[in-house]
Amino acid sequence: MNKRLLMIAAACLAQAAAAQDLPSGYTCCNLHYDKDKISDANWTHAARIPAGSPIKVLSWESSEAAVEIDGKPYRIVHEYGKKEESLQSFVGKLVVKSSPRPKIERWPQPVRAAVGASKVIPGMTREQVLAAVSYPPTHKTPSLDGTLWQHWQSRAGRFEIHWGADGKVDRTNGQKDRP
Repeated sequence: MNKRLLMIAAACLAQAAAAQDLPSGYTCCNLHYDKDKISDANWTHAARIPAGSPIKVLSWESSEAAVEIDGKPYRIVHEYGKKEESLQSFVGKLVVKSSPRPKIERWPQPVRAAVGASKVIPGMTREQVLAAVSYPPTHKTPSLDGTLWQHWQSRAGRFEIHWGADGKVDRTNGQKDRP
């Protein structure tokens, strides 16, 4: 009897430990999805999940995480940057403990509008760009400290963000309005 209870207790502790490894919180930034798939390319032409949406990771697989965002199931698929960064590291950037919405609400109106439209405008900070279009895929932008970030509008459409010496967006190339 004691052995059985110990086995049940050990199983419960193992489940609790596994659950602690599954992050939950809020989306760091606008995420975009096609059907139930959120790619690490984060194609900005696709439907948008706003920054600050409640998110919890339900399970890990080799290159994707099953998540629930605002009560709906999605898959975060790490297809482009998986050689440069682990899935857990990538998802860890997307799931933040506090909602970014209060901070976004304090930004100047043109920046708030750009974030709401998943656009990048000159003068935005790196934090503001991340809220608007998320992290660039690491296979094309290995460091956020660089003067050029490469993002994707669609599978075929790339756009670039050029950073000025002041650490703010100087200009963008190839960014189109969302349909």
